[in-house]
Amino acid sequence: MSLQKFSLDFFALTDKVAIVTGGNTGLGQGYAVALAEAGADLFIVTYDRNWDETRELIHKTGRKVAFFQADLTKRESIKEVVSECVNTYGKIDILVNNAGTIRRSPLLEYKQEDWDAVMEINLNSVYFLSQEVAKVMVEQKSGKIINIASMLSFQGGKFVPPYTASKHAVAGITKAFANELGENNIQINAIAPGYVATDNTAPIRADEKRNAEILSRIPAGRWAQPSDLMGVVVFLSSQASDYMNGHILAIDGGWLAR
Repeated sequence: MSLQKFSLDFFALTDKVAIVTGGNTGLGQGYAVALAEAGADLFIVTYDRNWDETRELIHKTGRKVAFFQADLTKRESIKEVVSECVNTYGKIDILVNNAGTIRRSPLLEYKQEDWDAVMEINLNSVYFLSQEVAKVMVEQKSGKIINIASMLSFQGGKFVPPYTASKHAVAGITKAFANELGENNIQINAIAPGYVATDNTAPIRADEKRNAEILSRIPAGRWAQPSDLMGVVVFLSSQASDYMNGHILAIDGGWLAR
């Protein structure tokens, strides 16, 4: 057996094409910029047109970026995302299913419309977009799909039952897709971020008691920054992860270990 020489080129994404949903803010923006820095061209799907800052950040890397406004709860919009990306770039190498939402309320007061809204974007859109993108990747005989799981893919949490249900399900469909698509040289994995300092978590960080409770359980002693997740998305998009499939990778500062 001859050992293949290791090279940092294993992590290069030169001329790859990546779709990132919700790639204009927070973690999604971090994922998109990281992929561009590694050499990929971006197709960013957003719910609104708030993308000027992200456009500027990606242009600084020298890579191309196209934005597409879509409501991912609509099946026709999902098909449009895929066809528009292929029309723009001719292929899809990477899909990062980052778009998501959360609604907090005590279990006994949780409204059905809130349950439906969270499940629609966090689970259904991930499934149907992955399915459509996989059709392209099967034809190409290559591709990387990266789902965004959560600490609540492993735990129950409080006041967020549909979020917990959806993130457990994201872990499940990551494995299901990997089982069926692995033979086509397509890898499907998930990132499970720990507690990250974004606009979404601002109310929790503002609660001194809750913030102290969270920090006391994180061995790293701090909240993650979006930059802490940038390396892992490049790894899972690159040749370096070609033999990783169906894995849920926790980036949590040690939260689960505690």
